[in-house]
Parts: sequence; C-alpha cells; structure tokens
Amino acid sequence: MNSFLVLFSRDVKLNIRSGGGALLSCFFFFILIAILPFAVGPDLQLLSKIGSAIIWFAALLSLLLGLDHLFKADYDDGSLDVMLSSSMSVEFIVITKLIAYWCVNALPLILITPLLGLMLNINFIEIAILCLSLLIGTPALAALGAIGASLTIRMVKGGVLLPVLILPFTIPILIFGVSATANIINGQAYITQSLIYLSGISLLCCAGAPITAAYALKRIQ
Repeated sequence: MNSFLVLFSRDVKLNIRSGGGALLSCFFFFILIAILPFAVGPDLQLLSKIGSAIIWFAALLSLLLGLDHLFKADYDDGSLDVMLSSSMSVEFIVITKLIAYWCVNALPLILITPLLGLMLNINFIEIAILCLSLLIGTPALAALGAIGASLTIRMVKGGVLLPVLILPFTIPILIFGVSATANIINGQAYITQSLIYLSGISLLCCAGAPITAAYALKRIQ
C-alpha cells in the first residue's frame, strides 16, 4: 500500500504538470462539445438526440491527449528502468499509473459532463445515465491506451501512431456507451443490457491491459 501511494502521488503530479493535465483535458473536452453543435445546427431536438454521442466522442479524444506520456516520460529520463528493476511487479506499476491517469484526466471530464449535457439540451435522467456510462467505460479507454503507449514507447512519433492503434478497439465501448442513453431517448427504459455489456468490456480491458502492457515494457529492458 505504501508503494502504491508513493507511485500514485508521483504520477498524479506528473500528469498534472505534463501538458496541463486535467485542465488541458477539460478545456479540450469543452471546446469540442462547444464547436460540434455549430456543424449540426441550432435544432435543440436533434442536439438532445445526438448529445450523448458528442460527449462520448469528445471524451475519447480528450483522453488520447496525454496517453503518449503515460510511460514515455519515465522511459526518456530513466525512471522506468529503475521501476522495472525494483521489487515491484511490472503489472503493479502499470495498474498504479493507469489509476493515476484516470483520476487526473477522466474523472474531471465526468464531473463536468452534467453542465455540458445541459448545453446540449439533454435532460437530467439522460445525463445521469450518460455519467454512469462514462464512469464505467472510460477505464476501458485508458486501459486500451496503456497498451498502445507501451507498444509505441520507443518510437519518436509514437503519439501520432497511438490513436491509430487503439481507435478501432474503442468502437464497442462507444457503441454500448452511447446506446445506454439512446435507449432512454427512444422511450426504452431498459438500459441494463447496454451497461452490462459495457461493464464486461471495461472489466476485460482493465484485466488484460496490465498484463499486456507489462509484457511490452519488459521487452524494452
């Protein structure tokens, strides 16, 4: 637990300092949601129908901003080599970094989603379901990003290749995340199935990502 707290607090500070951290993610998240309605038009009814998709898409792009720094900064300054040679397991290091990254970059997005949902004419029930789906689904997005970050850690332009690698795998997460709110909009109160599928995908990603990323990191030694 002591090792977790030390590594967690270190990564939280690094995520905040690196590129603005939560502030940059939240600002990018807000800008995307504010700009996209201009392409759709002033139809409030249409905005309320596609609002959840806009927010999910904006959340995905916002989380991609700092993913290339998840392991890259530690690799460049040699900190990663020290961690990998320590008594801590590599899987433990990956999990701790993932939790810190999610807390700094994803959690603030979920907290400001109700305000942005009102901007898109989404009602309170839909906003609650949307926040719940983001709470369940964003760990899966971060987990997939960790795999991509570990695979591109040695590449000079890994930040460009990273989205290309992980975006195709995020499609099921987006489908079930958006469909949970879409069922409410279409008058279907039964949303449990979409959230169950989303939870299953998130659990699978969060369980498999530390193992996969740890294997990739071990190969760089």
